[in-house]
Amino acid sequence: MGSYQEQKCIMIIAGEASGDLHGSKLVLAMREKNSDLFFCGIGGQALRDAGVKIIVDASQLSVVGISEVFSKMSDLFRGMSVAKKLLKSLKPDLLIIIDFPDFNLHIAGTAKKLRIPVLYYISPQVWAWRPGRVKKIRKIVDHVAVILPFEEKFFRKHQIQVTFVGHPLLDTHLLLEGSSIEKNAEDIPVIGLLPGSRDREIATLLPVMLQSAGILLERDKNMKFIVSVAPSIERNFVETIVEEHRGEYDFELVSDTVENVLKRCRLAVVASGTVTLEAAIFGIPMIIIYKVSPVTYWLGKMLVRSRVKNFGLVNLIAGKEISPELLQDEASSEKIADMAFEMLNDASGLEKTRNELLGIRDELGGAGASKRVADIALNML
Repeated sequence: MGSYQEQKCIMIIAGEASGDLHGSKLVLAMREKNSDLFFCGIGGQALRDAGVKIIVDASQLSVVGISEVFSKMSDLFRGMSVAKKLLKSLKPDLLIIIDFPDFNLHIAGTAKKLRIPVLYYISPQVWAWRPGRVKKIRKIVDHVAVILPFEEKFFRKHQIQVTFVGHPLLDTHLLLEGSSIEKNAEDIPVIGLLPGSRDREIATLLPVMLQSAGILLERDKNMKFIVSVAPSIERNFVETIVEEHRGEYDFELVSDTVENVLKRCRLAVVASGTVTLEAAIFGIPMIIIYKVSPVTYWLGKMLVRSRVKNFGLVNLIAGKEISPELLQDEASSEKIADMAFEMLNDASGLEKTRNELLGIRDELGGAGASKRVADIALNML
């Protein structure tokens, strides 16, 4: 590492696919303003393509749910060990951590002891669950860059240096024009099935989605279903699940960007998460479903703040339920099918929902999140 001593050195940690993508855009934005920077850390292909020297690949660490962490425990501990050793030996000028809170807060604690400044981009949702972590963030994080509008007030109330930078999705989806969203070319309604971006999540949600599609097609053959295959997922994995549940029906698998899937849809059934915001950006009415292991759900109920009434990000930002949510046992194929059938047969209701969702986009702060975070990071160097 000796040859990089004259450069400013930044360590960056993104443990999941979305963090990897947003992190890569941040690195490019920082390099635009200062080309003499060296980046290393934990991430995936997007950060690698942005010129970051990757020491642990994020794919080894990514998990969903609390109980699911146990299967990856040895990889997580190894990743932590490598990251802490690098911090101690390299002593970077700045540590940037992106989402992935349990792992990242542990590493931030080490950085604090070494007097390395810490920037947290895409903070943990402490306003919803495990609020005790806010005290830890105040002690070990120097600046938090938040992406949801209501988060800034929450962190400021807890005396934490915070900036609302807008949502990076608005950087990813270029030139979004809600008024000119493509109408799907098909004459019949297209319903998108978006089961998430992790194997376990897809294995849980996609069968239920496909069963609900079968129920709908029995009621009305005049509709089409497309299954979104996330870039982080092997297509064969999704194909196997679809084949098991195909029956007499045909489902189209689409390995394309989420926006190109959503633009074709009149309605979408989506896994709870960032994709709900992507659907909102394109004004696509949706049904949000959430299912995890019983242990994860039980632990989550113990930790979630009771005042949080919704779990879908679009509804949290709106402060009311714009898009219906089905949680755990409620997320059954019959209930999804009933809800979808009712929504598809209410044209004025769909249009009202579409307009409300497009209003969410205006709350997300406008494009330029990466550049705003880059300014914060460079000021911290």
